Amino acid sequence: MVSMSELMIPHVHHRHVDVDGLRVFYRETGPLDAPVLLLLHGFPSSSHQHARLLDALGTRYRLIAPDYPGFGHSDSPAPDAFTYRFDALADVIEGFCLALGLDRFALYVFDFGAPVGLRLATRHPEWITGLVVQNGNAYEEGLSDQAREFIANRRGVPGAERAARSILTPDVTRGQYEGGTGDPSLVAPDGWTLDQHFLDLPGRKDIQVELALDYFSNVELYPAWQAWLRADQPPTLVLWGVGDPFFTEAGARAYLRDLPGAELHLFDTGHFALEEKLPEIAPLIDDFLARIGK
Repeated sequence: MVSMSELMIPHVHHRHVDVDGLRVFYRETGPLDAPVLLLLHGFPSSSHQHARLLDALGTRYRLIAPDYPGFGHSDSPAPDAFTYRFDALADVIEGFCLALGLDRFALYVFDFGAPVGLRLATRHPEWITGLVVQNGNAYEEGLSDQAREFIANRRGVPGAERAARSILTPDVTRGQYEGGTGDPSLVAPDGWTLDQHFLDLPGRKDIQVELALDYFSNVELYPAWQAWLRADQPPTLVLWGVGDPFFTEAGARAYLRDLPGAELHLFDTGHFALEEKLPEIAPLIDDFLARIGK
């Protein structure tokens, strides 16, 4: 039998902080003096996607995972009261960091977390000790045909709103989790069920449509983010599920062009790689954080 001293399980706190009048929910675990990892979630998820990673690493590192406005347990003002653009999400996460006094941390970026996090990094490069990139695209060659169709939906394009709204269904949400996986039985149904619960709350689909129609703004910033990577050379760990229908393996390999010292690990799984491959991924993040320190 494993003794209580050997079985290390962290306490995870669930809190809110005020950011410019918005109540932002976040999960936090780990020693206050430990190296910090800020975890930025993707679409259509929230900080719950990182719950198992917090359990896996929370005794050694301080892990903090917020929900963006309009996601999870954070405030979700209507689009006429808050401008749902990726710039605005980055503004809120910047304010979140200032509110918590976070000024030195490694950054975990996944899916929507990449455009939010890379905006943050280019605003405050001095904050970033390292990057963990998990299916977070920053290169045009990483966009699949399906992703390019999604990005083509902009305000003013006929049918764009209808197309954006069509992906907010239970089947599509579940498919994002199970698509490309090697063993779907390893993917808990809780993730897509909770995501769809939040999507189905009053007004939430309108929020996601607003963000979908702004996604093109991220692609326009790819050159600026790549320039920052080349100039600053942050220590980087790239983790990629190669069965991702949106962001291709080419996007993972493209990071090595600007970051020749980056570590690249490819996994036979899909978009939400942590769902199936946490036992393989968590030790890599642990090793990476231990090497880059504070």
